[in-house]
Amino acid sequence: MTSTGDPAPVPDGLDAAFAETVRRTGASIGALYLLDPDQRLLRLDALSGAPAELAEPWARVPVSAPAPVAEAVREERVVWLGSQEEVAHSYPRTAMALPYPLAMVAAPVVGNRRWGALLLMWPATRPPYMTQRERGHIVSSCRRLARLLEEAVEAGRVPVAGKRPRVLPAGPGHAPAPAAMTVIDFVERLPGGSCALNLEGRITYVSQGACDLLGLDADRLLGTLPWQSLRWLDDPTYEDRYRAAVISREPVSFTACRPPDQWLDFHLYPDASGISVRIVSSGAQVLPSPAPRQSTRTVTPVRAGQLYQLMHLAAALTEVVGVQDVIDLVADQIMPAFGAQGLVLSTADAGRLRIVGHRGYAPHTIERLNGLPLDTTFTPAGRALSSGIPAFFADPEELRRIYPEAPQVSGKRAWAFLPLIISGRPVGCCVLTYQAPHVFPAEERAVMTSLAGLIAQALDRARLYDTKHELAHGLQQALLPRTLPTVPGLRVAARYLPATRGMDIGGDFYDLIRLDDTAAAAVIGDVQGHNVAAAALMGQVRTGVHAHATLGTPPGQVLARINGLLVDLGTDLFTSCLYAHLDFARRCATLAGAGHPPPLLRLPDGDTRPMDLPPGPLLGVDSGADFPVTEIPFTPGTMLVFYTDGLIERPGVDLDESMADLAHHLARVDDGDLDRLIDELLARVGSTTRRTDDVALLVLQAAAPSAPSASRRLT
Repeated sequence: MTSTGDPAPVPDGLDAAFAETVRRTGASIGALYLLDPDQRLLRLDALSGAPAELAEPWARVPVSAPAPVAEAVREERVVWLGSQEEVAHSYPRTAMALPYPLAMVAAPVVGNRRWGALLLMWPATRPPYMTQRERGHIVSSCRRLARLLEEAVEAGRVPVAGKRPRVLPAGPGHAPAPAAMTVIDFVERLPGGSCALNLEGRITYVSQGACDLLGLDADRLLGTLPWQSLRWLDDPTYEDRYRAAVISREPVSFTACRPPDQWLDFHLYPDASGISVRIVSSGAQVLPSPAPRQSTRTVTPVRAGQLYQLMHLAAALTEVVGVQDVIDLVADQIMPAFGAQGLVLSTADAGRLRIVGHRGYAPHTIERLNGLPLDTTFTPAGRALSSGIPAFFADPEELRRIYPEAPQVSGKRAWAFLPLIISGRPVGCCVLTYQAPHVFPAEERAVMTSLAGLIAQALDRARLYDTKHELAHGLQQALLPRTLPTVPGLRVAARYLPATRGMDIGGDFYDLIRLDDTAAAAVIGDVQGHNVAAAALMGQVRTGVHAHATLGTPPGQVLARINGLLVDLGTDLFTSCLYAHLDFARRCATLAGAGHPPPLLRLPDGDTRPMDLPPGPLLGVDSGADFPVTEIPFTPGTMLVFYTDGLIERPGVDLDESMADLAHHLARVDDGDLDRLIDELLARVGSTTRRTDDVALLVLQAAAPSAPSASRRLT
């Protein structure tokens, strides 16, 4: 079977290599993801062993998401999860979309660049561990996939995932016709009924006994989904049993009542090619039938797949941080989930709707739509926001009939106006639009309305976060030097990077102080904590260091006096610090440290290592502490690299090992451009790794007086 959707270039041999990997690993389900050109989103490109509809909740995965395939790409490592419990513990959002017993592995597809990820799933019956041989085979298969993708690029065919994944056949072919007839005769002689479903859930075979039990002829059942052709099976509980069978590849049973009072047992037996179903009368005591309740429902029940998708999207909305995160999530996951081609996300501001994000619109159209008044008689968005009731328009005529004066400048043909309201307070409006007329069924309206409430809460939190973050960032930037001074005989560059997650600010700081024509002082430090108090204390420490340095105080005494100041202040926050006095006339540097990682020293001959600097205690702990000093030659070409621990701290890695690794990296980097050198050092942290701590870097290199002395790139 193949999926429908926009065609996308398929590299020669890619599908065959992917299918071979799934077969040789014994996986029941395989999925190949490709990165979008902007490297921010993983799209499901090819699927084996499951229908595309079942994979919809995990068809688009942001690289930043807490998901196995995203982590495999971010960290370029194999992610193995041996049980559903491991999935739920490590990736709760993934477990919501796949709440079945299974094991899975996600592996990066990497060659000359990152291409995407391979996801493989097995039933929970397999051993809950992966052998080195299995791991090696998966890694080599991913390299093969990467080579095929790179060969396609060389041939001028850029691989891009289509709007819907290609669904590749799984399992062996069918038996020849004569044998098939023998099997059918055998099945017809069995008591009860039998039918077969393909992996999409459609009925491909039904025995006469099954027709009798289900109450419909074969021509009304074949090719249909059971929960659509048999309304009494139209319940998410029953569809979920089918999903469980497809994903877990384990037998599943359930009992359902065919109106008015006939109870039937359904036994599902799945494999890679489909599901065999046995249907027998349960023989249970006749109970009051649920049929009247089902037949009188006026709202179409939401499909089980949509329920899981709703839970998946709801979990994702709880994890977004800033307004841009909300926009990206709605655009990358919610828009495609409903087949929309356009998005406008607005916030209510001073009686007008201000557009904060959009997709599928030209800039000049957004300019015309931005700032429309919240006039309930003029715009459907204003009416939806004032009433709190979503509005759906299946075609332009329907919209024009109710809002004849509403501007229709975008060329869209259908609209869903979803008001974003929290406790009666309007937050904004989310508009999903379509390029062609689109009918909104009752179940789709229900899901959209539910999501609108979650989007409203996420957007409100995100706006508050952005406001706080902007204020905090402004405070921190005000406390850091805007530029570094020009110092003859010294080349210098600095960089500060905030943590990539968390909404607080840190206490990392650095400074370069010109003392006179032949001397300068350099300092770097880290105040404990990530809050305004840490930033304020950082400002006090930096000011104190600056004051004592300009008085010519020796390094050990500078730290001792700052230590006394912090003890007198009685702060609960401790501070690490590294201070250096640079004497260009004597060509030497004198350093003292207070609980801070030692600097890296790179000599003119290229020898690079962490400095052997006697450690002093953290500042603010002991008022009588001493801070030993170390003097080293600082001849032209000598380089000192100061940094905070955010650069070297990695989970499960010893700090000494991490510092040695950083020194090894520094030894191999060209020092012609210090800004580029800093880029290289930061790259070792990994641009895709989510840092949990701030990073500050200060690079100092002795140079001839005529050499360029300072770099202005600080952040």
